[in-house]
Amino acid sequence: MNVNISSLHFKTDSKLEDFIQKKLNKLTGRYDGVLGSDVILKLDKSDSHENKVAEIKLNLKGMELFAKKQSKTFEEATDMAVDALKKQIEKHKERFKK
Repeated sequence: MNVNISSLHFKTDSKLEDFIQKKLNKLTGRYDGVLGSDVILKLDKSDSHENKVAEIKLNLKGMELFAKKQSKTFEEATDMAVDALKKQIEKHKERFKK
């Protein structure tokens, strides 16, 4: 799967990019209609420690799914966004079974 990772106002390290790539590749095992994804990482301007934001747009055949999560680390925010996308994929698959 093609994964485009963008970070706003900072440079991501290869460990983080590899982590995101592995997490998103697991989604293709759940649903073979995944064409690609766009990931945007950014820092929220709030004073809290939970200022890391991960936005993931998943491109499927004929539609897009989106999840945005905020946490203390980009890895945790990515985990939560991928979990949200898994739920959306399951709902999407259920609609087509009927």
